[in-house]
Amino acid sequence: MTHGSADRRIKDRYPASCLKVCLQERRLFGGGRNAIAVTCLDLNRYGMAVLCPRPMVTGARLLLDLQGKYINESRVGARVVDCQPFQAGYRVSVQFSYCLDKRAYSRAMDNALSRIEGFYNRLAS
Repeated sequence: MTHGSADRRIKDRYPASCLKVCLQERRLFGGGRNAIAVTCLDLNRYGMAVLCPRPMVTGARLLLDLQGKYINESRVGARVVDCQPFQAGYRVSVQFSYCLDKRAYSRAMDNALSRIEGFYNRLAS
């Protein structure tokens, strides 16, 4: 199945529906909307797609909490790159902030997300 953002992908994404994801929109002066649980559709070290109950604005800044077997990453910065109606909600494509801006790069975050990508890559094989 082809999605609007597929042609922009650097790497394949791997199914990751068992990964628990909570997302929260970041606001300029600290406040943000309440965190909402979303369903992870797929991911790689650069981004992920989630099924969200409400639409998200392209460009919105997010903080993600990721939990799964052997995985516990909090406050992962990301940005919405696409939002399309999908199933009973919206398919929201996000790109992780550490790879969007050199100033935001974090080797620890790169390593953590690479480890998560590797885990789901092995599950998909």
